[in-house]
Amino acid sequence: MSKAVRVAVGILCSDDRQILLASRPADKPWPYWWELPGGKIEPSETPLEAVARELHEELGVHIQTQSATHWHTLTHHYPRGTVILELFIIRRWSGTPQPLEGQTLAWALPDQLGNIGPILPATLPILRWLQLPQHYLISSAQADPKQWLLRLEQTLQTKPHLVQFREPEWQIRANQDNLAAKDLQSCFEKTMAICARYQTPCLVNSIHPKSWWLTAQGVHLRSSDAQQLSTLPDRFHTVQAHFELPANHLIGVSAHCLTELQLAARLHADFAVLGHVLETPSHPTETPLGWDSFAQLADAVALPVYALGGQNSTTLSTALNHGAQGIAGIRQLLSAPSNTQKHTPL
Repeated sequence: MSKAVRVAVGILCSDDRQILLASRPADKPWPYWWELPGGKIEPSETPLEAVARELHEELGVHIQTQSATHWHTLTHHYPRGTVILELFIIRRWSGTPQPLEGQTLAWALPDQLGNIGPILPATLPILRWLQLPQHYLISSAQADPKQWLLRLEQTLQTKPHLVQFREPEWQIRANQDNLAAKDLQSCFEKTMAICARYQTPCLVNSIHPKSWWLTAQGVHLRSSDAQQLSTLPDRFHTVQAHFELPANHLIGVSAHCLTELQLAARLHADFAVLGHVLETPSHPTETPLGWDSFAQLADAVALPVYALGGQNSTTLSTALNHGAQGIAGIRQLLSAPSNTQKHTPL
């Protein structure tokens, strides 16, 4: 078996969230397929040195080490060999990208690549990850559904979010009370309608009925529910196929340790949520992970990981600097209460 090839990949992100893709030249393997720029890491180089060199050679741009953030390490098995991709997010560089090696360049949003052409298989999961926003909002509707719906709409007006409908205590009541079940379903449907209005993906927690899963844009698996799927085959869309969901349904997984993160990665989930990172009133007696432990765990898996626990707008930059995809939370990610009701179906 041939030795795996280590590759440094630079993900150049513009201010309007577009990323730079390159179409491979005709004289290289996989001609005309689109990929992210980068190349082989030489034995004497660090991954960061390699990505800086490759982007200069391929595109004529210069990056500074502080402008490149190591994002993930992704292993992909091609029929003729394995590549280990060291992925770097790059938001600042000097120079205008030029096709210096005969390639074709294109800027595109990660979710609008349908017409660009064939994408290298190793690049596909990366583009899917790049579609995830930095804020993952978890519902808190049981105490006051009207206020939840109002604040949800106000929040989605401000910035991109991912939303999870998660009401475990309400679901337990609904299993025993028809009126509670109707109220819960109504709140879920109204939450979905608001998310649709702002083109925001809404996942439903796996504690809720499976009949709801297809209605949502994805499913967030509790760690115990993910464990029940540990014997599924190790391939893309395995969870979607198991539950007869569309392949583009998002799959999130709750994790509290490395073993649960590794299971999420083996299930090819789109992301995991890891916590709790900081002290939080909901877990007063439990010791938080802290940022250093979070960073070590998140770096151990090729998977976007949201930081959960004690998160708010002031912790986002810290989370990103520790390798997080973004932050997840319940109340602190919602906009402040307002008496102004706007378009919210109550």
